[in-house]
Amino acid sequence: MKLSTKGRYGLKAMFDLAQHFGEGPISLKSIAERQDISEHYLEQLISGLRKAGLVKSVRGAQGGYVLGREPGKMTIGDVIRVLEGPIAPVDCVAEEDPECCSKADYCVTRTVWEKVRDSIAEVLDSITLEDMVKDSKQKEADRRLYMYYI
Repeated sequence: MKLSTKGRYGLKAMFDLAQHFGEGPISLKSIAERQDISEHYLEQLISGLRKAGLVKSVRGAQGGYVLGREPGKMTIGDVIRVLEGPIAPVDCVAEEDPECCSKADYCVTRTVWEKVRDSIAEVLDSITLEDMVKDSKQKEADRRLYMYYI
């Protein structure tokens, strides 16, 4: 299973908003610059996230975007499902509206795909945006700790 740029870049944008949570609206231009994402493409991604209520837009000269709820209450799974659709390695085990197959009741591989789907969903749903921010801060602290000067 491979995520498209929609999921990868969308998660980067949401992470950026989580890093700046509580600082007021963040412009798409600043997110695009910090995350190295096309501003035009980011507009398309944010539109879907806004419709789903994961981000809110603020109009005006100092406008921009803020998270729709606290970073600790939003998981990676929430973001990925909005941008990529239901978690499913194959169509017959999709979280929503799985395709029916005449062999579903006795298909051996279907069980495998269900386990893969459930494992992926469990990981994505167990990590919040707040967890990502904490991990980022820890990595930055570790990087500074091991920086050598000659």
